[in-house]
Amino acid sequence: MKRILIVEDVELNRDLLTQLLEDTYELVIAVDGAAGVEMAIAHRPDLILMDLSLPLVDGWEATRRIKANASTAAIPVVAITANAMTGDEDRARAAGCDDFMTKPVDEDLLFVKLRHWLD
Repeated sequence: MKRILIVEDVELNRDLLTQLLEDTYELVIAVDGAAGVEMAIAHRPDLILMDLSLPLVDGWEATRRIKANASTAAIPVVAITANAMTGDEDRARAAGCDDFMTKPVDEDLLFVKLRHWLD
């Protein structure tokens, strides 16, 4: 079973992603960017769903740290964010995100992206 790390500080969003994914994937959860980096190193997930607006260390910096670490650099990071302003996708990709989605999460698009990165 593929392992996904969800890095999300809002409980409602975590619960939604968990409900959508728990039957198909092994899930690891982090509630801030610092914990997300630690969990990525400790659990080596197959994919990371990264909120960008996080406490302690934001998702931009957490992604940079994950991509700078040789043991986690190859893990695909999909940004899932309410930041949908012009240039945010480019900024996310510049920080190291491999893909980008906006909130509210489009469930069909989420599964398309998961199949793309995990198959």
